[in-house]
Amino acid sequence: MALLSDLVNLNLSDTTEKIIAEYIWIGGSGMDLRSKARTLPGRVDDPAKLPKWNYDGSSTGQAPGEDSEVILYPQAIFKDPFRRGNNILVMCDAYTPGGEPIPTNKRFEASKIFSNPTVIAEEPWYGIEQEYTLLQKEVNWPIGWPVGGFPGPQGPYYCGIGADKAFGRDIVDSHYKACLYAGINISGINGEVMPGQWEFQVGPVVGIGAGDQLWVARYILERITEIAGVVVSFDPKPIQGDWNGAGAHTNYSTKSMRADGGYQVIKKAIEKMGLRHKEHIAAYGEGNERRLTGKHETADINTFCWGVANRGASIRVGRDTEKEGKGYFEDRRPASNMDPYVVTSMIAQTTILWNP
Repeated sequence: MALLSDLVNLNLSDTTEKIIAEYIWIGGSGMDLRSKARTLPGRVDDPAKLPKWNYDGSSTGQAPGEDSEVILYPQAIFKDPFRRGNNILVMCDAYTPGGEPIPTNKRFEASKIFSNPTVIAEEPWYGIEQEYTLLQKEVNWPIGWPVGGFPGPQGPYYCGIGADKAFGRDIVDSHYKACLYAGINISGINGEVMPGQWEFQVGPVVGIGAGDQLWVARYILERITEIAGVVVSFDPKPIQGDWNGAGAHTNYSTKSMRADGGYQVIKKAIEKMGLRHKEHIAAYGEGNERRLTGKHETADINTFCWGVANRGASIRVGRDTEKEGKGYFEDRRPASNMDPYVVTSMIAQTTILWNP
């Protein structure tokens, strides 16, 4: 008699050329990922060859009940680490039946910025450090923490090892490998300062691909925590008090910044970022004011500052960049729940296209 696990892991390629495509999109809150699957007649490697599909937008807060149909446009394909074989994950964005992007479709505006010839010529690279917190499902409290109580103070947990310091490593390693399998350019993982909190990094990725890859990496993480029976939180300050918040530090460089003399380009770009500080903060995630307090390795939300190797700055420049006279900078302001389409395109727009 076959076990449930045997059936879940059936290799379809033994008996059929048909594949399963899991269409993924972002729901009405801007953070709630949704997905549903459909059968396709064979292997597909080009999103332009995938059919558009519809869903009930009234059930995701994206359309009224009397006109609820929303259309999914496939934009990026990844290998499916859950079904494996030739099955795929498909990152989509959402449009009205008339072809207009719905208000929550942030990818559409980002793609316009990244398709600008001036931006294309600068080859913007991104590396996004996604922090997140794993919570006990029943009590909404970080894993490894005593229920209703607190662990010892921060210090031993960052990149820590041991049963009393690292909580959820099996989930984190599963996610790491699943992302590599999917084709996401995940570049590393580490335990964070607050126990129960972890980070993964996606990049370097060029342009709109950074948003696609981070969203699918988030989707994979949500699916893995679903299997494990824990909850993943992207709240920028999940625990009040003397605990680090959760961010999505965004590392950025252009072709000019990576070339000889790039440090001067970086400094001019940072100056422009400072002039639009309020606009960036407004777009960098909900609840970020609880995190950007000037404490716990953050700059105050109302103050813009930058520095070399300064983790308490709005923007940090690495020692290597200063020494080599070229490289990248790190925007430390984005919250863990930021939309990578918004943040990456806004940084490109400010530093490449905007003239003060």
